[in-house]
Amino acid sequence: MTRAVIHECAEQLANGRISKIYQPYKTELIFTIRANGQNHSLLLSANANFARAHLTAEKYDNPSVPPMFCMLLRKHLEGGIIRSIKQDQLDRIIHLDITNKDELGDEKERRLIIEIMGRHSNIMLIDPETQVIIDSIKHVRLDQSSYRTVGPGQVYKRPPEQLKMDLTAATEDDVLKRIDFNAGKLAGQLVDQFAGLSPLLSNEIVFQAGMANRETLPKAFMSVLAPILRHDYQPEMVITDKKEYFSSIPLTHVEGKRLSFPSISALLDRYFYGKAERDRVRQQAFDLERFLRNEWQKNKRKLKKLRKTLTDADQAAVYQKSGELLTANLYQIKKGDSSVDVIDYYAEDGQTMTIELDPRKSPSDNAQAYFKRYNKAKKSILAVQQQLTLTEKEMDYLDGLLQQMDSASPRDLQEIREELMEEGYIKRKQSKKPHKKKKEVKPQLERYVSTTGLEFLVGKNNTQNEYLTNRMARQDEIWFHTKDIPGSHVVIRSTEPDEQTIKEAATVAAFFSKARLSSSVPVDYTRIRHVKKPNGAKPGYVTYDSQTTVFVTPDEDQVMSLRAK
Repeated sequence: MTRAVIHECAEQLANGRISKIYQPYKTELIFTIRANGQNHSLLLSANANFARAHLTAEKYDNPSVPPMFCMLLRKHLEGGIIRSIKQDQLDRIIHLDITNKDELGDEKERRLIIEIMGRHSNIMLIDPETQVIIDSIKHVRLDQSSYRTVGPGQVYKRPPEQLKMDLTAATEDDVLKRIDFNAGKLAGQLVDQFAGLSPLLSNEIVFQAGMANRETLPKAFMSVLAPILRHDYQPEMVITDKKEYFSSIPLTHVEGKRLSFPSISALLDRYFYGKAERDRVRQQAFDLERFLRNEWQKNKRKLKKLRKTLTDADQAAVYQKSGELLTANLYQIKKGDSSVDVIDYYAEDGQTMTIELDPRKSPSDNAQAYFKRYNKAKKSILAVQQQLTLTEKEMDYLDGLLQQMDSASPRDLQEIREELMEEGYIKRKQSKKPHKKKKEVKPQLERYVSTTGLEFLVGKNNTQNEYLTNRMARQDEIWFHTKDIPGSHVVIRSTEPDEQTIKEAATVAAFFSKARLSSSVPVDYTRIRHVKKPNGAKPGYVTYDSQTTVFVTPDEDQVMSLRAK
């Protein structure tokens, strides 16, 4: 896969000029490169879980203050020309050789090394003449690695050699010599013997060999590798119930939904973007999500208590009847009685009713005690019903925020955090500097384009939903929301959209809702003029009427294909 990416990048970026460098996240870089008359975005990531390098069409939010490593790269590489993009042997190591001029106008050679190796992934800028590291995106101390240290001033040392055979030079005879057919686990043996061969590709070779033996395995080995060696790629992703796989060639041994892509970079963009985004959100939002879930559980317990109180309050009629029956039968009761049997003249058959008494009280005081309980229960019903309504709304609000976090980007997350501060759920951090009123920034909405060319916008949190529905959308534009399910507001920027656009907008609304994994999800749509926010309602809460309901099944691939780049 690294070889395929390098081949693709070398074709498109060779002799390109680096115009911009950004570091949107701690371990990720975006290079804007002008080559062949157009701008390209090159993503380099040393993320422990999602390390990769490829061209990208996705947009990333950049910090207002660039990190130090980004500043260093700008100093050494911005304006530089990419002279070559190479792979170090068949390892997941990429070398970008760049020529640039220093402050004195002298030409300088710099090498950017990208090592894609799980949690050991790194990006280093070195002087190719001396092999000295100028700086790296991750520093590795001696107590972290006994093999090598990584940091400014250290001499670059390659990762340990694996002592495997170069895949590009292998023949059928090499397969026969290196594989022990009696030992079994042929796919594992292939991985151990040949450099650059993944378990996924090894399984494909063994699958294509059928009854793998000394005759069929070498032929399958060469057959599978042939298109890769001549750079004849057919990028595809296979989605199964449990996992997603990606490959530079078709995977015949994996059954599932197949998606084809025009390039290796487009495949990697599709596979990694959402996963890396969700991983960043999980890391940044752990405390926030825990807080929201705790608040939701607290309200759930409160709801249970309120319902029990309401059940108890429903006994008000019994208390009233007990008081009246005691008043009518005072002559039968003596102080010290713990109960009394009286005729229930409210019952049609005139049956006897037993009423519990407080033996310390007089008959009259016992009757008054029941009337007091009746009055208290009657008053509490209204208060409890009001509290029930408020608590249910509170739970719906928290439920909506939890749903929004499932599809939130880091920017969306910050808006959710800001909303919770505004609503008083969490405290603002006190700054020693005098508080300056922040300039109001318009929320950035995700933009989608239907297959018939109509634009529609999506609000992924309450801040965005409010802005989209209450301020941005025009009165006759079409608004969507999942029926009785927490989810995003979606607005088609048209007053008369076609049926296909309506269905696609509804699919996007269902995808960005709590029902994203369900089928046949009900989605309501109506004109903006019929959508209202009640006074004092929580952010993002609206009521609407004159709606039409459609049923759709969310499809992530369809949603991704509609998203405007």
